[in-house]
Order: sequence, then structure tokens, then C-alpha cells
Amino acid sequence: MERMISFLAGYLCGNFLTAELLSRKKAGKSAFGVGTGNPGMANMMRQYGFRDGLLVLAGDVGKTLLACLACRFLLFPSMQLPAALYSGLGCVTGHNFPAWHKFRGGKGVACTCAALVCISPLWGLLACIAGLVGVILTKYLPVGAVMIPAVFLFPAFGIYGAEAGIIAAVLALLMLIRHYPGLKNIPTGTEPQIDLLKRLRRGK
Repeated sequence: MERMISFLAGYLCGNFLTAELLSRKKAGKSAFGVGTGNPGMANMMRQYGFRDGLLVLAGDVGKTLLACLACRFLLFPSMQLPAALYSGLGCVTGHNFPAWHKFRGGKGVACTCAALVCISPLWGLLACIAGLVGVILTKYLPVGAVMIPAVFLFPAFGIYGAEAGIIAAVLALLMLIRHYPGLKNIPTGTEPQIDLLKRLRRGK
């Protein structure tokens, strides 16, 4: 029961799409109707600028941290790790498949990163860094995104056990599903590239 409640709490938090709020306030348009239609940091950064993209990132990370930390330390302190596992999975699921938008949402990169860090600060951070390096080297966001939960699979199974490994595998599968179209476009040259280092230097 505690695992189900943790998942549902995370799912409710995940349904709050920061990009939707920002786009409505910024341009009076739904995030689903601008750019690529993805309510995430990358699309908002392309449409509205670097700082607005960071605001979306902060919001998506914040809602995941709220769900994971609240379940792990306030609602179910005796559970510890499982509470973070299921609330993190719930938040990613809610972000990717929000009930209020006919279960069509974002791609869950920021939420996944935050969830992995909540589960294991060290290995979660290393997985995020691996994904960042993947984007810098290939200039493709889908490559780095898929790398993040894939790298985390090894410590999840090896250090935290089967339950954590299974949740990590589900997170990896969700990421692959959401980024499969982009990965398919890479060989054909139709997937847009991003020079992350240049954008960071310019701050836009």
C-alpha cells in the first residue's frame, strides 16, 4: 500500500508541467502548441530563451524532489529507499503521461535525473554527468537522455538490489520510448543537433 501511495503522490506532482505554466504566462499559448510541442526544457529554451529553459528545468526538478523527499522522509520514513523509488517513478510517469492532457506529456529527462539523484545521490549524479557528456560529444539530446537511466542500471541492480534495478529498468524503458523517434532520426540526419557548450557560453 505504501508503495502505491508513493507512486500516486509522485504521479500527481508529475502532472504539474512547468513548461505549460511558463508558456501560458509568456506567450498566452500552450507549451504543446509551440515549437516541437514538447513541454520540456529544450523546447522552451529554443522558443523563449536560455533563462526560461532553466526555469522549466528548475520546476521539473523541484516537483520530483518534492515528491521523492516527502515520501521518503515525511510520509513513509520507515520505507526509505522504496518510497523514493516509487514516488520518483510516479513523477516521471505523471510528467510523461499527465491525466489532464489525455496522457500526452513531456519526455521526462529532468524528472528522471532528479529521481535518480534522490534514489542515490552519488550514482544518480554520475549517471546525469554521463548523459551530459553524451550530449556534448554527439550533439544529440536523445542520446544523452537514454544514457542517463541506462548507466544507472548497473549500480541499481548491483548495489541496491532487484527492486531498485527493476524500477531503474522501467525508467530506462520510459526514456527509450519517449526518445525513440529522435534516435531513429539521427541516421537520416533529420534530428536537430545542439551545441550545448556554445549555448552555455552564450547563456542563450
